[in-house]
Amino acid sequence: MSSALENKELEFVREMRRALDESAANLPAATTARLAAARKAALARKKAEFVLVRAPALAAAGAGSMSGEPSQLPTRRRSALARFALAWPLAALVAGLFAIACFEDQQRTAELADIDAAMLSDDLPLTAYLDHGFNAYLTRAH
Repeated sequence: MSSALENKELEFVREMRRALDESAANLPAATTARLAAARKAALARKKAEFVLVRAPALAAAGAGSMSGEPSQLPTRRRSALARFALAWPLAALVAGLFAIACFEDQQRTAELADIDAAMLSDDLPLTAYLDHGFNAYLTRAH
């Protein structure tokens, strides 16, 4: 939003607030007392109906106000976009794990190919590699 539009909106809000404050100041005391009592009764009913539900901070980011008012999130089914927003981190994690597994498999295959190439180009006969004692010697030598 442009700053000129924001400034116009803020000015409108200030004027509306000033007009409401002036109108409230002109109300009779009896009317003000009845409005205050009605407000207290409405707040008491609202607090009795309100059930505190603990949710992760990021799940409802920006949903409530900083004044402690309850969030106005709908309790109905989530939209497809909201479900996608919750599912994409899981999909990214699965894709990342799959990529890591593929990379590890390629590394292992390359290492085995290097070992096979070294064995085939060596002067030792292949039967020497089948001897368990020779394998133990190789593991200790390296």
